[in-house]
Amino acid sequence: MSWLSLPRPSRPDWLASPRVFRTEVLGGLVVGLALIPEAISFSVIAGVSPSVGLFSAVTMAVVISFVGGRKAMISAATGAVALVVAPLNKEYGLGYLVAAVILGGLMQVVLGSLGVARLMRFVPRSVMVGFVNALALLVFLGQFPELTDVPWAVYPLVVGGLVLTALFPRLTTAVPAPLVSIVILTLITVGAGIAVPTVGDRGALPSSLPVPGLPDVPLTMDTLTTIAPYAFALALVGLLESLMTAKLVDDITDTHSNKTRESIGQGIANIVTGLFGGMGGCAMIGQTMINVKVSGARTRLSTFLAGAFLLVLCLALGPVVSEIPMAALVAIMVLVSAATFDWHSVSPKTLRRLPLGETLVMLITVVCVVVTHNLAVGVVVGSISAMVIFAKRVAHVADVVREVDGGRAVYAVTGELFFASSNDLVFRFRYKDDPDEIVIDLSRAHIWDASSVAALDAVETKYARYGKTVTVTGLNEPSAQMHERLAGKLG
Repeated sequence: MSWLSLPRPSRPDWLASPRVFRTEVLGGLVVGLALIPEAISFSVIAGVSPSVGLFSAVTMAVVISFVGGRKAMISAATGAVALVVAPLNKEYGLGYLVAAVILGGLMQVVLGSLGVARLMRFVPRSVMVGFVNALALLVFLGQFPELTDVPWAVYPLVVGGLVLTALFPRLTTAVPAPLVSIVILTLITVGAGIAVPTVGDRGALPSSLPVPGLPDVPLTMDTLTTIAPYAFALALVGLLESLMTAKLVDDITDTHSNKTRESIGQGIANIVTGLFGGMGGCAMIGQTMINVKVSGARTRLSTFLAGAFLLVLCLALGPVVSEIPMAALVAIMVLVSAATFDWHSVSPKTLRRLPLGETLVMLITVVCVVVTHNLAVGVVVGSISAMVIFAKRVAHVADVVREVDGGRAVYAVTGELFFASSNDLVFRFRYKDDPDEIVIDLSRAHIWDASSVAALDAVETKYARYGKTVTVTGLNEPSAQMHERLAGKLG
């Protein structure tokens, strides 16, 4: 085969047009700016220096832009991961934290390879809506510390930032409104000498690159047992938040992402981040919304440039970036939270139409996330609540109708038979009063588990005590296979 016949590599989607390229570049720049105060804040939560959080954001964004499964999604140091690793860092030090990040990344690669992403299909829509609304509330509530005990000039600057970010797109969308807002408010505060909190007040920006290497911890079983619980928690929290965020971006962009690749990619990104001494991370919903929903980015270039710009901003333009007023970033995040919140889900018309159970699941998810400040907790509790409500609802669907035809009684069972609905099945038959021949017609039912087979066995046993025979008919193929495999063998 000659080289002329080999397929040519496909053209990157960010080179589709100059407009797409410009959108991706400017989106990456805006996100890079927005990552700075977030990364510094999460560093404080984890108990490490600001440079650790900032370089974690750089490595996570750059690596995931190549290996991730969801285009335009932003991964960096996050609050959820910081909360997981903070106790480990406090008790054992940074070396153990870094080791936990590397081990957590390895666990994510293994879990991703085993297909953990497929579990996302079991997350109900009501939990997803609750996740989005809770996230919007957390982003909004997270801005209150920046508005408390601050100079009065902060408030008009925030209002100005809100107006600029909201109205500038009506003039042009060539330049992202958040970038315009940041530049204008920075020029105003610097030019007029207005003393307000700035990015530089959150912590010193790094001045040199980190050096890759293994963490300084003893390679013993004691070390492994110490970091393993934290690593596993980091792996689960990071995967859950990343997969939920990827699903949200899928809905916004009407495109499909590779969740398995994203799971493995998150692990690789955390391994690399750990080797550079970082605190680990996962997908960031707020910055992702800035990139996808506000800036309109859709390709991997914006994700890569978010990390690249962040590195340049910290190393080369540190003094300039330090002058950005926090008020500008607060205004952007407030509008992001408003755009993220699913207002349709709380409209009176929607609430009247939705089943009460689904509304309750959404509220449980929101409350758990807001109270714990952990999106993973809310999703897990919400999903369990949805399963319980669903099981309770379906348990009442199964019905039994009795007809006596000459010398036999026919019981027609309708509905889904599983542990919740089949427990009462044994009490729906008239064992003493029925004739000698009993027919249980399951043509309009389905057997889902061993509990249902055990219930049918119990019915046959009770009739046998009266010397009566039972015939089970109408089983569909899956139900017949389960019944044949388990009947009479469950004790």
